[in-house]
Amino acid sequence: MPPRPRKSSGSRSRRSGPGPRRPGKENEEKAVEVDGEISAVLAGTMFRVRMVSGHEVLAHISGKMRKRFIRLVVGDKVKMEMSPYDVSKARIVYRLG
Repeated sequence: MPPRPRKSSGSRSRRSGPGPRRPGKENEEKAVEVDGEISAVLAGTMFRVRMVSGHEVLAHISGKMRKRFIRLVVGDKVKMEMSPYDVSKARIVYRLG
């Protein structure tokens, strides 16, 4: 029986650096930042927030705020991020006071 060929340890090539680039990722629209005031606390960490313009949106807490156990009550001023595609929902990213 002939000897088996050895596998070299460096034969596998691994990519280094960031993953594959998606075309048009640089031109993607960013989230819109707006300020508002919490007008109602709903179930499941959801909030009804009145923006400065008078519109009300449904908002949830961002992951970092959940991680830090930031508590929000009616009357708190908050900073939100909204998608330009759905302006009826938002994500609360910062409590102003």
